[in-house]
Amino acid sequence: MSKLKVGIIGCGGIANGKHLPSLQKQEGVEIVAFCDLIEERATEAAAKYGAADARVYTDFRKLLKDPAIVAVNVCTPNDGHADITVAALEAGKHVMCEKPMAKTSEGAKRMVDAAKRTGKKLTIGYQNRYRPDSQYLKRLCKRGDLGEIYFAKAHAIRRRAVPTWGVFLDEEKQGGGPLIDIGTHALDLTLWMMDNYQPKMVVGTTYHKLGQRKDAANAWGPWDPAKFTVEDSAFGFIVMQNGATIVLESSWALNTLQTGEAMCTLSGTEGGADMWDGLRINGEDMSKLYTRKIDLGAGGVDFYDGAVENAADLEMRTWIEAVRDDRDLVVLPEQALVVTQILEALYESAKTGQAISF
Repeated sequence: MSKLKVGIIGCGGIANGKHLPSLQKQEGVEIVAFCDLIEERATEAAAKYGAADARVYTDFRKLLKDPAIVAVNVCTPNDGHADITVAALEAGKHVMCEKPMAKTSEGAKRMVDAAKRTGKKLTIGYQNRYRPDSQYLKRLCKRGDLGEIYFAKAHAIRRRAVPTWGVFLDEEKQGGGPLIDIGTHALDLTLWMMDNYQPKMVVGTTYHKLGQRKDAANAWGPWDPAKFTVEDSAFGFIVMQNGATIVLESSWALNTLQTGEAMCTLSGTEGGADMWDGLRINGEDMSKLYTRKIDLGAGGVDFYDGAVENAADLEMRTWIEAVRDDRDLVVLPEQALVVTQILEALYESAKTGQAISF
């Protein structure tokens, strides 16, 4: 069987930290093209992860002209996602685009339309769906163990972990701060668990309270206040068409001790679940309340914990199998579009001080 040839557009942190290591582990896959505006980055990535004859580009349009490339991974800043993905789909490539889907809902809609028009597969890099706890909880939700989920919280809270590299602090490039960066993961996970993609209205607030401080404590060293043009915290209240409520909390810098990201809390008619201390399920049985903590280990014998494929590797394997074997996608572009629409509405609500209806 010939190898599936893949191209990478954007060779920065997310490509080197997630996409390329996971792609390299996939059998029958060959990374044959690398593109970045900074040629040295593309060259370094090609030397580490590429095929012997891998090609390097600084213009993604030239990469897309290669008929041998079947799929591309788009790993650029958010403002490039829509244009590059649409061009790749129209060039006949399948596309995995890093989250969030796009900087704007208009861009995300163009991506969905292009995928439908071309018949090519498009998915978005929401790898937290592939974690063992997420997979288990999704199965419980599908089975109906929680009943009707009518209240949920989407958590993406850091105490002091502002990303100080790349363009994370640049509103023009990214479209926002923690809400669009890590809040998008928490919201995607929550909507997926609820299987509810019909928002009715939102109210959002954003804050620039800590971003202008100099020499601040931070996991990656002090940030430059002059370059901190996005919010440091954002919060949302989301009402769905069926009356369900979601509270979304996101922050890179917040004075709190309860932190955690890409997590959700679910409350249904038959039970509840949260991810604060592992995966916990709660409910009522024979007039008594119970809390059950799920053991997600793969072991069972002494001195062996078992081998569990990490979320990024499972995400990539699932994607490659979808392309090669024409399998169904786990992350549908239509679902990712709703995430982007809600995030955009939250930013608009914060800006205008008004509730935004869909």
